[in-house]
Amino acid sequence: MFVILSGVAGAGKDTIKKELIKRMENVETLPSFTSRPKRDGDVEGGTYFFVSREKFEEMIENKEFYEYDVHHNHYYGFPKKSLKQKIDDGKIIVKDIDVNGTEHLLELLKDDMKIVTIFLRVPKEELKNRLKNRIDKPSPAEIMLRLNRFDYEESRINLYDYVLKNNDLEKTVQIIMTIIKYEQELEKNQK
Repeated sequence: MFVILSGVAGAGKDTIKKELIKRMENVETLPSFTSRPKRDGDVEGGTYFFVSREKFEEMIENKEFYEYDVHHNHYYGFPKKSLKQKIDDGKIIVKDIDVNGTEHLLELLKDDMKIVTIFLRVPKEELKNRLKNRIDKPSPAEIMLRLNRFDYEESRINLYDYVLKNNDLEKTVQIIMTIIKYEQELEKNQK
């Protein structure tokens, strides 16, 4: 099963993904590639695979991504390599992907694997506070860029199987764990 978490920057996608991996058996992530610089706490091959803009563009030419996008002036791409293998091995892959990438992946992969999509909502004021208090301390211009994308991302929630308000981390993690277990049962019963 492939679980996609989406939501605006600062909605808690990465934190929730880490909690799911810690708490659930068989849950993993598959790091994306990015051309953005490493931040404090980033681990090569953990958070992302970090490559230069030139290398990323070469990978696009070589068709190495299911999807890629430019987000906040940096490339982000989801690699083809190993996703299908991990799914075939019974792993549950949890990945945070923006709304454009989600739409593209749903179209591309809908016949190949079970996909569950979850959109995390956060009120705009709360989001502004979260962005200001992030460890990586985005600049005021970057915060504005992310806030400007808020309405667009929110307008795409009709793509998602589940839409959750993330104002309580523990509650949100518990709900998503329940969703994953429920979807696993559905998948078993459909075979």
